[in-house]
Amino acid sequence: MELVCPAGNVDKLAYAYNYGADTAYIGLKRFSLRIKADNFYDDEYKRVIDLKKKYPNKRLFCALNIAFHNHDLEQFYKNIDYFHEYPIDAFIVQDLGVVRFLQKEFPGTHLHLSTQASCMNKEAVKMYRDLGFKRVVLGREVTLDEIRKIKDEVPDMELECFAHGAMCIAYSGRCLMSAYLTGRSAQSGFCSQTCRWDFDVGTQKSASDRLRLAELNEKGGVLSASDAKLVAQSGILTLEEHQRRGEFFPVFEGDDFTAVLSSKDLCMINNLKDMRDAGVDAIKVEGRMKSVYYVAMVARAYRKALDALDGKISEAEARPFMDALGEVAHRESTTGFYYNRGDADKTTIGASDSPYMLAATIEGSLDSESVLSAGEKLVADRNAEIEAMHPNARAAVLRDLEKHPEKVVRTVTRRSGWKVYKLNALNKIDSGSDLEIISPTILSKIVKGSEYEFVNPVTGEKLDWVNADHECAIYTDLELEEGTLVRMKDPDFVEGKIRDTGR
Repeated sequence: MELVCPAGNVDKLAYAYNYGADTAYIGLKRFSLRIKADNFYDDEYKRVIDLKKKYPNKRLFCALNIAFHNHDLEQFYKNIDYFHEYPIDAFIVQDLGVVRFLQKEFPGTHLHLSTQASCMNKEAVKMYRDLGFKRVVLGREVTLDEIRKIKDEVPDMELECFAHGAMCIAYSGRCLMSAYLTGRSAQSGFCSQTCRWDFDVGTQKSASDRLRLAELNEKGGVLSASDAKLVAQSGILTLEEHQRRGEFFPVFEGDDFTAVLSSKDLCMINNLKDMRDAGVDAIKVEGRMKSVYYVAMVARAYRKALDALDGKISEAEARPFMDALGEVAHRESTTGFYYNRGDADKTTIGASDSPYMLAATIEGSLDSESVLSAGEKLVADRNAEIEAMHPNARAAVLRDLEKHPEKVVRTVTRRSGWKVYKLNALNKIDSGSDLEIISPTILSKIVKGSEYEFVNPVTGEKLDWVNADHECAIYTDLELEEGTLVRMKDPDFVEGKIRDTGR
């Protein structure tokens, strides 16, 4: 099965490819359902072309899956030259209004049907095949048995199904809740994930509400099942979101209503054989708005699982990488609709969370000799400057340096077998802290504070700490491949406690 992973920007695209994705899907400008993802703009197509050259067997899909209004179509037509700049292998669409235009403008590019189209039966799949679609991303409500019957009936159509990531409580993600509560339409890419907000259930007490509540209070406030049902169906209950006090949304309970609000995350990593046996050609990971760390870890886990399924590695080799999925931000997991609807109907609470934070990334090796020589020159120049001073001034400077050793120019010293790597710091890291590295092949490795030094790659000066937007490198005897991630334990993480994400 093909592994299709998300890429919300160029960096995430590189990590998706590097950590095992066969294919990555992106959004260009404002024509996908993840407007809040970074997406791709300006001349970023040049970096994408370079990545395709670096990974010649990887594919690139473009999510063009909004529901187009007339003005959206006009904007798309105006931007078509920009789309031609990208080496796109397939477009993922839900709106049939763009099909003929895409077939004309991109005759060699495949068309894939988005899950937003809610395609879940064999006759619909046949229809999309006849329209020229190469692949259908089936609606998330489809079961494995239904997938098997569709594949048996339409064997020439590629079937792609979601295997991992956040799920929406709405039908195949076609949700109106965000538009209703915030005016931000999910179908235009502006989903505010209102289903995951923190709500209080209460009452907006009008005069009639108070009368009905008084009647209940006369019963001691203890409701029988029939009374509770009457309350739920009375219309007096409301939801109030924690950060929108004073805004009340009515709650109405009907017979056999599905649970609403925050669904569990989908995770099929232990069930990939069942997906393959059902006829799934490609598995998909959700998450264009997720972090580099998330994309890398999930891509790596599913790559190992698929390789084990194909007999390329053993189950024992793959299992630690698969289990490491618990180290990325996630909610409780479910197998969705694949086995029975009851699994999908179970909801959860709170934001996704992780015990780790991504501290830095390794951007490749540097010319160690140049960095070390720069440091030696810095020391020599400083010593020459002091030596050239008037004796009284020189004595004063030396006394000051003795009192304030932090002012002494410090550089890393030559060590046999040590190398310098460019470090992209994402958070503040103090030198001497224990770090943990992960890569496509390294499950995890603790790096003690004595096993590395931070250095300014331009001056060769030793650094006590590094932070984002500063020139920095790491000097170590470890072999670090480009794309290695450096993570640290998140000091604010508490097992079982849901943190306020600051949404």
